[in-house]
Amino acid sequence: MNILRTSNLYKVYGDGDASVHALRPTEIRIDKGEFVIVVGPSGSGKTTLLNLLAGLDKPTGGNVHIKGQNIFDMSETDLTIFRRKNIGFVFQFFNLLPILSLEENVVLPLLLDKKDIDWTYIDELLEILGIKDRRRHLPGALSGGQQQRAAIARALCMKPSIIFADEPTGNLDTKSSNEVMELFKNSVKKYNQTLVMITHNPEISKFADRVLFIEDGMVSNGKVIG
Repeated sequence: MNILRTSNLYKVYGDGDASVHALRPTEIRIDKGEFVIVVGPSGSGKTTLLNLLAGLDKPTGGNVHIKGQNIFDMSETDLTIFRRKNIGFVFQFFNLLPILSLEENVVLPLLLDKKDIDWTYIDELLEILGIKDRRRHLPGALSGGQQQRAAIARALCMKPSIIFADEPTGNLDTKSSNEVMELFKNSVKKYNQTLVMITHNPEISKFADRVLFIEDGMVSNGKVIG
C-alpha cells in the first residue's frame, strides 16, 4: 500500500533563460514500512525533492499524496496540523535547544501539541537508541552521535507515519554514522514506520530497502536492496 505518491511533481526556480529546473517531472511511489534512501551529488535536487515531499516547499506543478491526501490542496494551517500529526523530521544539524535536557528536547513536540506523554514509549525509544542513561544531560554534554540519536527520538516521539531525514549522518564520523543508521533501521522496523532519507554518501545505501538516484533534478527508481 502506497503511503506516499507523487504525480508529475516538479520545481522550477526563476523565469526564461535564468530558470533552473531543480526537480524534473517525477513519479514516486513509497509503501508503508519502506526505508527509502535518495542518493545524489551536491546540487542534484535532493533537498528540493525532500522539501516538496514533506510539504515544506510548494511545487511549480504536480501533487504529493500522503496517506491518500493531496497535501497541496490543504490550507497552510491544515498542512501544519497534518505534518505535526503524521510526519517526523530529522536534519543534519540536530537543532536541539541547548537549555533543555535530552529528555526535554525529545518530548518538546508533545508538549507543544498539548499531548499526554507516553513515558513507557519514550523510555523504550531512549533504550533502543542507546541514550536512556543520558536523558538528564544538556546537549552540550553529549557527543555528536548522541545528539543525533536524541533528534531521532524527537522525530519518533509523535509516532509519525512517515519520517523525512535530510543528511542525518552528515556531521558524524563513520562509526557513529553506521550506528545511527542501524538504529534508524531497527526503530522504523519495530514501529512499522516509513523512512525517506537523502544523502550524498552511497555507502549509506546498504541500510535501505530501496534506493532512488537523483542527478540534475531527474529521479530514477533505482533498485530494491537485498
